[in-house]
Amino acid sequence: MRYHFYAWRGGPKFWTDTQRFPNDRKFLLSLAEVTKRYEPVDYMVHQMVDEFLSSASMPKAQRSKDDLRKWALRFQEEFHDDPAALFEERGSRGELNAWRANWKHSPKQHDAAGTHAVRILTWAVEEGKITEHFCHRLPQLYAADRSMIVWTMGDRKALAEKAPEWVTRIIEAGCETGLRASDLVNIDLERHVEIAGGARRLRVRTAKRKRIAYIPVTDRLAELIDQTPQGQKFLLVSETGRKLSARWASNKITEWRRIADVPKADDGREKTLSDTRGTAATRLLNAGLTLAEIANYMGWSVRYAAQVIEYYATVSPSESEAVLAKLEAAVERENALHL
Repeated sequence: MRYHFYAWRGGPKFWTDTQRFPNDRKFLLSLAEVTKRYEPVDYMVHQMVDEFLSSASMPKAQRSKDDLRKWALRFQEEFHDDPAALFEERGSRGELNAWRANWKHSPKQHDAAGTHAVRILTWAVEEGKITEHFCHRLPQLYAADRSMIVWTMGDRKALAEKAPEWVTRIIEAGCETGLRASDLVNIDLERHVEIAGGARRLRVRTAKRKRIAYIPVTDRLAELIDQTPQGQKFLLVSETGRKLSARWASNKITEWRRIADVPKADDGREKTLSDTRGTAATRLLNAGLTLAEIANYMGWSVRYAAQVIEYYATVSPSESEAVLAKLEAAVERENALHL
């Protein structure tokens, strides 16, 4: 039997031996060396952040990498001259909360500051840089559930009255397909539009779930496709005809939504490009998809999909009667399948 020795729990391994209690002098020297090398008081926060940013623990996606780097450098600037061992003390939790409170005006940024800092600290523990930290499960301000935030026809018309056409095409495509921004900006008219059973549909491999989504081309989506200038490769492009990035598309919707004074949701949150998914669920029901198909495509439960569509109907009076009738029929079909 072989025994493996670590400097501390979760720390680096420094010795392997057949004896449970080694008495080899080299064993003691190795232990002294490894504990000296990782002596927390000699290890500063700025070193910890630099090493993390150069480690294999950084995310692969460029956008995620850039976001993490931004917050890591802010964390480094705040605690630059502090020893990393600071975070082995219980009081460090309050220090970290005080720092991220600089963004309490923006719940999403407030939470991101804490999330990325904790990611660095957890990495440091796993790598044996510090023995532990007390910043797990920090309280969050941002309410992630946006299921009851949708774009109504009134919202879409308000945006269209103020925004340039290339911007309104973004929100219209989102409301008709339910695709995330990262997939919307990559809709290639030659590769993704196909004919099936005499009708057009989009066939898209989604970036997040890596699934093939089959999306019926609704009447409004057909207009967007047919109105695309000859020779334009992508469904959505910028004012100058260049391919959009997901972030740019989202930012432009935010910018023009404010200019158009699109009403906020009932809870006071502003509507974003991502909030078109609830609207799209209704469009897809009208296009003939079953609740199960919509739920599978959206990554929702059937019950949740039904709740979102029902909510959309309550805030879109002009469509409520027709939507609710189709929803009721769809729910009855789903229930019959499970009897």
